[in-house]
Amino acid sequence: MPLEISPGSQLDLSNNSLYNSYNGFSGPIPDSIGLISGLQYIDLSHNFLEGKIPPSIGKLKELQSLDLSYNSLNSSIPSELGLCTNLTHLSLSSNKLSGELPLSLSNLKNLVELRLDNNLFIGQIIPSLVSNWTELVSLYLQDNSFSGTISAEIGLLTQLQYLRLYSNEFRGEIPHSLGNLSQLQVLYLDHNHLTGEIPQSLGKLTQLLRLSLDHNHLTGEIPQSPGKLTQLQRLYLSHNQLTGEIPQSLDKLTQLYRLHLSNNHFTGEIPQSLGNLSHLCELDLSANNFTGVIPRISGMLDLKLLSLSNNNLIGVMPIHLFLAAGLTGLVYLDLSSNSLSGAIPSELHMLTTLEVFNASRNHLSGEIPSALADMLTLSSYDFSYNNLTGPLPTCGIFEKAPTSAFVGNYGLWSHADGQTECKSSSTHSKRANKNKVSIILYSFCGFATVAIAIFFFLMFRKRSTIRPQVIKTSQNFESFEAMILQEEVKFTFREVVKAIDDFHEKHCIGRGGFGRVYKAELESGQVVAVKRLNTNDSNDIPTINLQSFENEIQTLTTIRHRNIIRLYGFSSRRGCIFLLYEYLEKGSLGKALYGVEGVTELGWPTRVKIVQGLAHALSYLHHDCSPPIVHRDVTVNNVLLEQDFEPRLSDFGTARPLSIDSSNWTNIVGSLGYMAPELAYIMQVTDKCDVYSFGVVALEVMMGRHPRDMLESNLSASSTSTNENAELLLKDVLDQRLEPPANELAKAVVLVMSIALACIRTRPGLRPTMHFVSQKLSAHSLPCLPDPFGMLTIKKLSAL
Repeated sequence: MPLEISPGSQLDLSNNSLYNSYNGFSGPIPDSIGLISGLQYIDLSHNFLEGKIPPSIGKLKELQSLDLSYNSLNSSIPSELGLCTNLTHLSLSSNKLSGELPLSLSNLKNLVELRLDNNLFIGQIIPSLVSNWTELVSLYLQDNSFSGTISAEIGLLTQLQYLRLYSNEFRGEIPHSLGNLSQLQVLYLDHNHLTGEIPQSLGKLTQLLRLSLDHNHLTGEIPQSPGKLTQLQRLYLSHNQLTGEIPQSLDKLTQLYRLHLSNNHFTGEIPQSLGNLSHLCELDLSANNFTGVIPRISGMLDLKLLSLSNNNLIGVMPIHLFLAAGLTGLVYLDLSSNSLSGAIPSELHMLTTLEVFNASRNHLSGEIPSALADMLTLSSYDFSYNNLTGPLPTCGIFEKAPTSAFVGNYGLWSHADGQTECKSSSTHSKRANKNKVSIILYSFCGFATVAIAIFFFLMFRKRSTIRPQVIKTSQNFESFEAMILQEEVKFTFREVVKAIDDFHEKHCIGRGGFGRVYKAELESGQVVAVKRLNTNDSNDIPTINLQSFENEIQTLTTIRHRNIIRLYGFSSRRGCIFLLYEYLEKGSLGKALYGVEGVTELGWPTRVKIVQGLAHALSYLHHDCSPPIVHRDVTVNNVLLEQDFEPRLSDFGTARPLSIDSSNWTNIVGSLGYMAPELAYIMQVTDKCDVYSFGVVALEVMMGRHPRDMLESNLSASSTSTNENAELLLKDVLDQRLEPPANELAKAVVLVMSIALACIRTRPGLRPTMHFVSQKLSAHSLPCLPDPFGMLTIKKLSAL
């Protein structure tokens, strides 16, 4: 819906304000916005606005707050914006704005909050800009391409509490003047190209809660002064070139719950005094040059992640020390690539919450304790490249163990085959092994040849007898480069391209990182959606786009479900790469949820129906496909709606099958705000990642907004035992644009919310399966409410 500024428009212009966020507005911001005299507050965030910020906005001399964030604006900032000298709050974040910041912004001397993050800005932040923003409390410039040095004038902004400059191209040293910012609570300078040493002056920032300097090129030792930051909760220094030992002063940071020092050149022993950090949740010292034994770090009762891999640690695996210290809540333990020796202690099974354990590439000996087979929470383990002996474990969690978890242990043997050695000093053993391997290889090759022949015979026979018209090529495309995959399809690619005037802009109905989506109305009356990749030359197609293209074809040609989008065909000829889908008139769930029709059309019954359908789709992928398929990018924008609001899960570019015989390690993919938290440090894809994303979407549908605060509170609660949202009333959390549900509908809403809260649990092992979720939601509602609807709290729902 275009944004109109006229007497007949539906804009809220009361009290000198324009508040129209989450309204589904599209198109450009009209120039006439500058004609609304006396306007003081503008909020057009979370829409689909495009084009430029009109220069006429400079005429709004009384404007105090301007929020255009979360749109698709793609111009530079007009210099006229600097004429709005009464501005105190300016947010342009999460657009596609580019160019350098105009010097006229230095006129905005009353700014308290400036958010320009997540855009495409370039150039330097020149001193004359910064020096005039002395009233700033929040400065967010992250996720851009700003370059040059961080100006020393930033030390003039003595009111600053939040400074986020991460993920840019800043170079040079960290200015010592940052020590003047005595009110600073958050300082993020990570993911830049900063050099030099960490300035001692940072020790003056006594109010600092979060300090992130990781992924730079910092050198030298950690100064003693950060030990004065007694309020610090997060300290990230990983991926630099820091040297020396861990300073003793760090043990004074008793409020720390995340300490990441990995991928540096630290030496010496790990200080036992780190055990004083009683609130620590994550300790990552991996990829350094630490020596000595693993100390008894008692007192870390909340520790969930401990990574000491890739160091030079010696001695035995001190599981008994962890137990004695009360570290029984560990979820992730990585001791790999050290020089640990001795046996794997059987006490390991007492770490009852452990999900990931890596002891590979050490000098461990003896047998793998049988008690470990009962560690039902342990989903990933690696004992490879040690000196382990005895039989390979085959029961419990080891029943379907990947062979990669045990390779390189020359004394391990199978119960069926007897003792085997991968290496032997005797020629006879080598020859015997070589013959054995040859026999196995020849047998395997023979079996594989027969299996492949049978597979292709059955496949082509099935196609010829059951679906003779399933695959046919269009007359103007070459074989195997363009295919129609559904026999009921009666059109050709030539008709599709003609219907959208060779991909003319007027037929475009959506944009994304992959490219664009077009609506094709064919002469027959059929309507299809065309998803085209971003490229004009096949040589310029990004590898990730090609992989996404292939993933989507491979996934959608093998599955069929009423709640999953149907793929009609694809073309990949001469750089014109596109996919053909069924067209769904209602568009995305995100558009419906935040559009003006969302209030009237998306009532409680419809929202429950959408969540149920999405659950059925994911349950099918996880439990009815072989191998199981994980989607990895479940969001409100990747759920499409039919005319009757039946949901269809779409965008399978990141989907992948789960292999039983592999650890399923992955690069992080997905959408921010929907990804499971464990991907940040485990990077292992499981079906529980989709479960988490489903929970986020379900909450968003019922709340009418993204549950960002609830997710953050959930994460904090996992390390502090306090959940800020626990006592919130359900009726206050639900979408306030709708009347509260009653009777049977109230029971259905409570059921959806309780399941969604279970799905976003921090520990993957505590989340339900999608099969369970699908079955529960099929019941439609609870038998009865545990409390009157108006008295139900989030805490109560979480316990259901």
